[in-house]
Amino acid sequence: MNHIIGGQTVATAPAVKWLLVDEESAGQRLDNFLMRHLKGVPKTHVYRIIRSGEVRINKGRASAETRVETGDEVRLPPVRISDKVAEKAAHPAPGREFPTLFEDDSLMAIDKPAGVAVHGGSGVSFGVIEQLRQARPQAKLLELVHRLDRETSGILLVAKKRSALKHLQDQFRERETGKTYLALVKGDWPAKLKVIDQPLHKFLLPDGERRVKVTTPEDPDGMRSITLVKVAERLPGATLLEVTIKTGRTHQIRVHLASQGHPIAGDDKYGDFEWNRQIQKQGSRPALKRMFLHAWRLQFNHPVSAERVALQADLPPDLKDYISHARPTSSPV
Repeated sequence: MNHIIGGQTVATAPAVKWLLVDEESAGQRLDNFLMRHLKGVPKTHVYRIIRSGEVRINKGRASAETRVETGDEVRLPPVRISDKVAEKAAHPAPGREFPTLFEDDSLMAIDKPAGVAVHGGSGVSFGVIEQLRQARPQAKLLELVHRLDRETSGILLVAKKRSALKHLQDQFRERETGKTYLALVKGDWPAKLKVIDQPLHKFLLPDGERRVKVTTPEDPDGMRSITLVKVAERLPGATLLEVTIKTGRTHQIRVHLASQGHPIAGDDKYGDFEWNRQIQKQGSRPALKRMFLHAWRLQFNHPVSAERVALQADLPPDLKDYISHARPTSSPV
């Protein structure tokens, strides 16, 4: 059945549904559980039906913070889904597998290519996780453990069990993981500059786009951010760095390196735009068409065995080729 609400045609679900909570969903907050099952329904509407008592757990009222348990029966009232969402459901993301660095029953680690968002949103209709889910319809659960910027390539973890997701996210939050990136920056990086310990402040531009800046320790909205830097190779006019982050703030590496006067090559938000234009041109060496930031190495404790897992994703061919041609001819390859 269709109705017109606010000038927009919406479709109404025909009846109440009952969902049985399985082991994978046990321990999840009710609001997060509902959002997984009500794809495309605005968050505000999800919270509204919880507050109104239309959502029930075992026939009783519950709050957004209530944790669902295995065997619980969750009542879902009829919900409205816009034509736009219905159209999206009818034309899902194209299924796609990505190069796999590690996989078992609990998790998988892929080598994400540059230019692919990790998830849909902000003008992107789909990302890695939607494509993976479409390629693996039999998978009970596929959830991002962490995120990478769209233009950043490299190691991305995806959980295949709820318990693994929580365990790995706890490790990221408690800084028990080791995350090292390769970044090419403008200029000659100072050998003595090995630690950047500067708080970062998130803000929005007038058009609503998110940005980050270095701030002072006195800033109440500043988040302490620590980046370790090691010179991997010096090149004419640039330096290849191994960058290890101790905190996982939004755009941390990009902002920290740029704040020292050494922006990342190809960074369209915090970079040197004139330099970017120069390196994007095809000349005696290949053009650099993307930001030179690559999630190179990742270490974490396996959520089941507790063994330390060490992964490495080599530089993709375009970045490797750019470095190779940037070296002086006398430099060893």
